[in-house]
Amino acid sequence: MSNPSAILCDVRTQAEWNFVGLPDLVQTGKHPVLIQWQMLPAMEVNPKFLDALASAQVTPEHHVYFICRSGARSMAAAQAAKAAGFAHVYNVKDGFEGPLDPRGHRGHVAGWKAEGLPWRQG
Repeated sequence: MSNPSAILCDVRTQAEWNFVGLPDLVQTGKHPVLIQWQMLPAMEVNPKFLDALASAQVTPEHHVYFICRSGARSMAAAQAAKAAGFAHVYNVKDGFEGPLDPRGHRGHVAGWKAEGLPWRQG
């Protein structure tokens, strides 16, 4: 995140931020932008997602890296931002927790946590 126009947008749910943890960008002097792509309980797409990006002062000129649990929701959010005119959008492959391991648990195979990137409890 050394690019001054780079922004990490975490599109998981409030519950995930609180109970699973958050990327810790303090060493870069930045904080993740937290905007839910889908909302509990029905996991409906957030109809105000693009408005929330604008409210967070994320502009089409920024390089926006979208992250979710495993990379699916963040891909959908990146595609929506791209369709709205954001030129530099990226999906963080494997997300914050990555795919399931053989025992059905996340966070050990790939993803932000498994790579040993800094994170903190929400």
